[in-house]
Amino acid sequence: MSTTHGPGIDDYLRQHEQKELLRFITCGNVDDGKSTLIGRLLHDAQALYDDQITDDLDFASLLDGLQAEREQGITIDVAYRYFATDKRKFIIADTPGHAQYTRNMATGASTSDLAVILIDAEKGVQAQTKRHSFIVSSLGIKHIIVAVNKMDQVGFSQARYKDIQQDYLKIAGLLDIPDIHFVPVAALHGDNVVQKSANTPWFRGRTLLEYLETLPIQRPKSNAMRFPVQWVNRANFGDGPGFRGYAGSLASGEVKVGDTVRVLPSGQLSSISRILTFDGELQSAQAPQAVTLTLNDELDISRGDMLVEKDALPYTSARLRAKLVWMHEDALQTERDYLLKMGSQSATVTPERVRYRIDMNTLKEQEAQQLGLNEIGLVDLQAQRPLVFDSYKQNRQTGAFILIDKQTNATVAAGIIEKPLADNELATPPRKGPVTWQEPSVSKAQRAAIKQQKPVILWFTGLSGAGKSTLANAVEERLLALEKHTYLLDGDNIRHGLNRGLGFTEADRIENIRRIGEVAKLFVDAGTIVLSAFISPLRSNRDYVRELVQEGEFVEIFVDTPLAVCEQRDSKGLYAKARRGEIANFTGISSPYEPPEQPELRVDMSEMRVEDAVELVVGYLRERGYVHSP
Repeated sequence: MSTTHGPGIDDYLRQHEQKELLRFITCGNVDDGKSTLIGRLLHDAQALYDDQITDDLDFASLLDGLQAEREQGITIDVAYRYFATDKRKFIIADTPGHAQYTRNMATGASTSDLAVILIDAEKGVQAQTKRHSFIVSSLGIKHIIVAVNKMDQVGFSQARYKDIQQDYLKIAGLLDIPDIHFVPVAALHGDNVVQKSANTPWFRGRTLLEYLETLPIQRPKSNAMRFPVQWVNRANFGDGPGFRGYAGSLASGEVKVGDTVRVLPSGQLSSISRILTFDGELQSAQAPQAVTLTLNDELDISRGDMLVEKDALPYTSARLRAKLVWMHEDALQTERDYLLKMGSQSATVTPERVRYRIDMNTLKEQEAQQLGLNEIGLVDLQAQRPLVFDSYKQNRQTGAFILIDKQTNATVAAGIIEKPLADNELATPPRKGPVTWQEPSVSKAQRAAIKQQKPVILWFTGLSGAGKSTLANAVEERLLALEKHTYLLDGDNIRHGLNRGLGFTEADRIENIRRIGEVAKLFVDAGTIVLSAFISPLRSNRDYVRELVQEGEFVEIFVDTPLAVCEQRDSKGLYAKARRGEIANFTGISSPYEPPEQPELRVDMSEMRVEDAVELVVGYLRERGYVHSP
């Protein structure tokens, strides 16, 4: 590889640093010629070192670094190579084609912006082509170059090239891949790799390298700050033996001195005091910098916690739905414990249900009870404690994980999170044994018909002091005047009995809402209109209750009273105590409140009289047939 010398070296290095970096993966079926293609690309782009160039150069061997790879003539591990041209810098992940090494391919794809998928011109689209394309799509890669290789073996036939192009486009139509380009290549001879080939005069597109240099890349962006704590740093930075910092790498976003941050899963608030590195202090840092952060408050923070923007919160849930690539000979088993590792977080998880697996021949969803080696499916997982995460589409860094067999310590699956699920009981695995739901002889519809109403949960949510209980009581009085059958579940009253033993930690609050939701479901089954007035700060908890009942049987009413007004109304002085640190985990102050995104009703009790708010709620129930005047 040539090196620039002379007085312009600084300008050259500066220009080189400013080039855009493109990470791409090569994948496809075994023996489609991936390693040969990349070897030829490096050679023709003059990106090889002098001692690599010989008269009998084997292009594939440039990337097959393991002895087993050279002996077998296949790629086993992911081979990473770096090179640059005048337009871009590149990091290539050359991945194996064998089905048994699918996990290695998924590893290479997880950090890539673009995929080069090879297809043998003689063999056409194979099952592994479909599997790799599905993984690429699932991992959020939006740009694909399909290199139809070994065109020399089919006489550079345009008809054969077009047939493969049409076959692949049928696959792509089932996937989320918006940007696809095709190139006919003969990697061994260099046709259309770096230079246009005279053997394909019918091809009007660009060469592989030209596509790599010029395609505009759409990268997933997440500006929200995410800082997983990897280590509590007690080193002395000149502050004496009492120094306490939190070391890690920014997963996304930017952090500055003075920023207010929230610690999850505890929900505590503080602000950034210092940003420290080996080379000195910074005023700001950006992903993926490795730094040590110090806070202006003494908080209980440990490895696995996450510092985030105060109002740009990730999900916090003990249940999640994820797409898994199963990587082990022993199949996934529901009701068996695995270890989930996600960044610096780890927790025991139990697969609750395999929702489906993907049939690699049709790319359609298929009913399944388990996942076998190299199979891909959608699975619901229950963790023994709350986890902090984003969906993979929102943030690659905080939306991916691996599963580990707790007995053998083998990595058995890679997962990408689709969404959180409502939290079940945290420390209890899914119920086992012959426990089944007993259908009564009297139905919910019969109970509701005799009451002349439609059963529903009216879920009033909002900050403490927002007016939830006041409004719920007034609505129940109005419904009673209409001769409707109701029951009011109030937060304070429930904690005097059913939930007496629960505190106000996040885990206890989740369990509090879970129990209330189950009780509310029973009232709905009784044909009753049940009114529930609870802060219920987490969306996932409210969504859990919504999922317990049928569609239309849950009405979320957001009592959207501003925090300042809630504090003014606080006759008990709870907000003041929370601000003084005398009450821990107080919603809106030291614990987050996640407002509903699409509530059925929104009421601001600072602007609306109680009587008017009641008519708004009852009017909604009348319009949708829940109640009728007697």
